[in-house]
Amino acid sequence: MQFIKTKIPEVIVIEPRVFNDDRGYFFESFNQQEFEKNIGEVQFVQDNESKSVKGVLRGLHFQKPPYAQAKLVRCIQGKVLDVIVDVRKNSPTYGEHITIELSEENKKQVFVPRGCAHGYAVLSEEAIFAYKVDNYYAPEFDSGIIWNDRLLRIDWQTNIEEVILSEKDKALEAFEALETPFIY
Repeated sequence: MQFIKTKIPEVIVIEPRVFNDDRGYFFESFNQQEFEKNIGEVQFVQDNESKSVKGVLRGLHFQKPPYAQAKLVRCIQGKVLDVIVDVRKNSPTYGEHITIELSEENKKQVFVPRGCAHGYAVLSEEAIFAYKVDNYYAPEFDSGIIWNDRLLRIDWQTNIEEVILSEKDKALEAFEALETPFIY
């Protein structure tokens, strides 16, 4: 496995070694020792999976303390554009975002630390997205940023007229109105 830092240094892209042969493929999707050596100690407590059709955009989400979550995300089937935004006050990358394509072909994963908002847009006809979290879901601590925030100016690489959002995601606030509980 390769662990690659991004412009938000705590956001790490993980590229597995994939072994292909005439039977198919094999790769190690998680190794606790390698993870701790390259990222640090994180105790994952729950695995989640979602299936979505083309145009679905989920995010940008995060949970506030004491239920903040770090995530390890990947796309098992199809292709998504994964987006991470730093919402930690005083961080050198506060308000900056990164995008990375995750797919069944590239098998990349992304570690999203606490203090970052996360979302993704489905680029293929459908996608299955899976992620580990290090804290349990607590709806009363749920928060987020509207996907088309004018300050963040994220290129979701999708047709804006075809974006499909949940009612919850339609009601998320603008980045400039965000009262972030995270301090770098």
